[in-house]
Amino acid sequence: MELRSVEELMDLLYACRGARDVQVPGGAPVDAYDHALRTAALLRRQRPADKELQVAGLVRPVGRLLWPGEPATRADRSADAVRALLGERVAGLVRSRPRHALRGEEDDLLALRTADEEALGACFDAGVLEDWRTVLELLAARNSRLGAVE
Repeated sequence: MELRSVEELMDLLYACRGARDVQVPGGAPVDAYDHALRTAALLRRQRPADKELQVAGLVRPVGRLLWPGEPATRADRSADAVRALLGERVAGLVRSRPRHALRGEEDDLLALRTADEEALGACFDAGVLEDWRTVLELLAARNSRLGAVE
């Protein structure tokens, strides 16, 4: 599956509300939607200029919804789903495997993993998904322009 619009992506992220399959070590599962918002918000605080990193933290739960019974291939398939819409870098971060990291991306993967883990136990108001629409639209527009040139 390939996501073709920000609206499709937003619908999938909204559908993650109530999905409690994000595991907290030694604790109860947390809501995937809230976890994604907190992860993206933490990344926004740490790296305010890196919109692609923030969006990677936001869109990671899409795979849980699209392929619930396939955890082994979920990251690869999630990356494939967002690549056309959000670009190669976001897809690579969603895949988030250090052995696939390009030179210099190790810090990005560490920041993403750290924010993901911190968001599991964090309790703060991370806003709503609609707050991210403009960022998603800007990344999608930039990616479509780049794709049209090639």
